[in-house]
Amino acid sequence: MTISMRGLSSDTRRTPVWGSPVAQCERAASELRFGRPVVLNSDSHTIAFIALDAIGPLELERFRATASDRPALYLSRFRSDSLGLKNQCHGIAIPLDDMDLDRISSLAYAARFSPPENWRPASPDLAIAADLAHLSLLLPAIIFASIEANALEFRDCATLCANDLEKARSTATLCFSQIARTSVPLSEVGACEFIVFRGGMAQRDQIAIIVGAPRMGGTVPVRIHSSCITGDLLGSLKCDCGDQLHESLRTLAQLGGGVLLYLDQEGRGTGIAAKLRAYASQGEGLDTIDADAELGFGPDERSYGAAVAMLSSLGIRRVNLLTNNPAKVEYLTNYGIQVVMTTSITGKFQAQNAKYLTTKAIRAGHTFPSEYLSSGEFHAGPRVKYYRKG
Repeated sequence: MTISMRGLSSDTRRTPVWGSPVAQCERAASELRFGRPVVLNSDSHTIAFIALDAIGPLELERFRATASDRPALYLSRFRSDSLGLKNQCHGIAIPLDDMDLDRISSLAYAARFSPPENWRPASPDLAIAADLAHLSLLLPAIIFASIEANALEFRDCATLCANDLEKARSTATLCFSQIARTSVPLSEVGACEFIVFRGGMAQRDQIAIIVGAPRMGGTVPVRIHSSCITGDLLGSLKCDCGDQLHESLRTLAQLGGGVLLYLDQEGRGTGIAAKLRAYASQGEGLDTIDADAELGFGPDERSYGAAVAMLSSLGIRRVNLLTNNPAKVEYLTNYGIQVVMTTSITGKFQAQNAKYLTTKAIRAGHTFPSEYLSSGEFHAGPRVKYYRKG
């Protein structure tokens, strides 16, 4: 087998890429999904941690038996806020003592749960560990214990330094390559060109769909659409995602051609499991933002680095962005894509998605046409703006 070195400088060839921060973080994320511990080293201390979302009672007891220090549970600042423990910028840590897995899980993500009596503010390193769990599409709730550096009990575990995740994101976020490209006829808009891009953290595949024959050097109509299995594929009435997807394709065709970027970011970047957990909380009366907060997530965990990389690869620098979401405009602008104008894309406003849509408008700042929500009941709440880079 021949490995092509085209495009690599001699310096790059000598770099130990297999041990790079990107590789280390991806290995560690994989270990967490399998319920195995990861070790995190910082200047001040070393911790071993496991992801609550990926373990059962056996793994919990094994971790307790292996760690010399008393384990604790880390919860993000969003979860601590939902528990009534406000303004903990790095989240909180709760000593576990002899707490069983059901009790721990309830503390981590049960809706409207009472705050713990015994807790302390968490260190910034714990937020990094939870961020790694999120990279694995797990909940940002971790069980951790302080350990000695180079502890023999954890010598075979994946190991990270505190700044590895930040380094990995800075180098991998915008690195995507075109993998496959072919024509696919669609029932509503005719022949389209599908392009598969691969890259970023965890090497997920993303899709660009070119509708018609847009002039890439001009102002290109573009829709950035995050995947929604329930809405796009199965026609869920709880959201407007499927409606927006099909309306976007039709609008791109009507505008003479454009590009739809279909990004693997289920549940606003939280993953399908967390999304369905949030649905259960919504069934108890919470809106989408509060339901995600109960799980430890912010109002919107998506990133649009892949979109920037894909647009740049296609030679697109100026766009008419089909969106109601100002965060998308802000992200593209910050990364050098000029948003010349925006075009609103709306789905059906109906009883099942009325709260979802009014929450988007009132709390997430989405800018719908004035007449769009006039027939729905607004559910007032604090206006939230949360913008995630990288």
